[in-house]
Amino acid sequence: MRNSITARMLVVGFLLLVLLIPLEFVKSLINERAYRQEEVVREINQKWGNEVLLSGPIVKIPYKMISEEKIFNEKSNAYYTKTKETIENAYFFPDELNITSNVNKKPLNRSIYESVVYSAAIGVKGNFPTIDFSDTDIPEENILWEKATVLLKTTNLKGIKTTPVVNLASEALSMTPQYSTEYLNTIQSNYIANAKEIFAAPLPFSFDLKINGSESLKFLPIGKETDATMKSNWHSPSFDGNFLPEDTNKEISQEGFTATWRILQINRQFEQSFFGHLPDLSAFAFGTKLIIPVDEYQKSERTAKYGILVIGLTLLVFLLIQLVSRIYIHPFQYMMIGLALVMFYTLLISISEHSNFFKAYAVAAFSVIVLITVYSRAILKGFKFPLLICGSLVSLYGFIYVIIQLENYALLVGSIGLFLILAIIMFTSRRIDWNND
Repeated sequence: MRNSITARMLVVGFLLLVLLIPLEFVKSLINERAYRQEEVVREINQKWGNEVLLSGPIVKIPYKMISEEKIFNEKSNAYYTKTKETIENAYFFPDELNITSNVNKKPLNRSIYESVVYSAAIGVKGNFPTIDFSDTDIPEENILWEKATVLLKTTNLKGIKTTPVVNLASEALSMTPQYSTEYLNTIQSNYIANAKEIFAAPLPFSFDLKINGSESLKFLPIGKETDATMKSNWHSPSFDGNFLPEDTNKEISQEGFTATWRILQINRQFEQSFFGHLPDLSAFAFGTKLIIPVDEYQKSERTAKYGILVIGLTLLVFLLIQLVSRIYIHPFQYMMIGLALVMFYTLLISISEHSNFFKAYAVAAFSVIVLITVYSRAILKGFKFPLLICGSLVSLYGFIYVIIQLENYALLVGSIGLFLILAIIMFTSRRIDWNND
């Protein structure tokens, strides 16, 4: 059995399967640490301010609805009419909506974890159209002009850092939050004086808002013509939502990004006014996600996926050296080499939590390569084969690092690399006498 090539290959194959167990434990450790990071980031974001979706301003004008209901009276054996009065609301969107936002990212740390949050200065201006109920069946006397208000809707009331004041023509309307179920995450102005006269002609408006948020900043294109500009010092935006920014005015660099949107009413599937109920229009939102493209845990996870390849090829190199040199390598020594390769991933994740990924990868790879090279020197004697092992590991870890840094060409480079590795193994093993069983 000791001199049988088949037996030695089976033993190495069995040891490779056994080493998959600690490798899976390492992958579970990476997932556990990544999940812990998500928990901490979520907690930081909740205290600072979650993602922001802003909609408004919207004019809300209540009106009375009179309905009649016939009720049968059993005592008089006759019907009588009961009049019912309810209050409904009409909502009107702007004709023009111009949004400018300056987003300043602020990395927040807790222990070894980091979250990307931001403070945004938002300026909104535009104009409302002439508001006319003549094309509806609502009588003029039922319109409650004296209770007209302006609404702003946002998903993050907690993050607002200045009390917004809407400038409507010559009026300055202060805003207060609404706590009813219908107006969840809504702030509403006080009543608009002389609303009937004010809205008899196109009406300009403007307001400024400072808000803290995290993850993303989005807007609803409620204007008949909506123009938005976003500037930020964050270098990795992910443009999200139902509309993408215009390519001609989009700039992304390491110093930040600038993006502009222009959305027309014909580009979206809702009207400029609603009666009775204001629907959820969040599906039409547009904006930007401020993301960390690939964090250390994602890189460590991608690296660990190549663990079976690294361990398998390294053990195969030792096996080929054993067959060529006829130096006996004990299964225990194969196991020690495999465990050293598994230790690379625990070193990688632990060091990357306190340093950048490149330094962690370099330190972990250097430590494992030195350990296995010195250990192989004791097993294989001389310097020829240990240097071959060292060169193989350096090439292999360098190849894996290049793959995980690539995005668009990772599969192509990986496939070419594996093809070359297979060719080298085939070329090296062609002179081995496989009949020596």
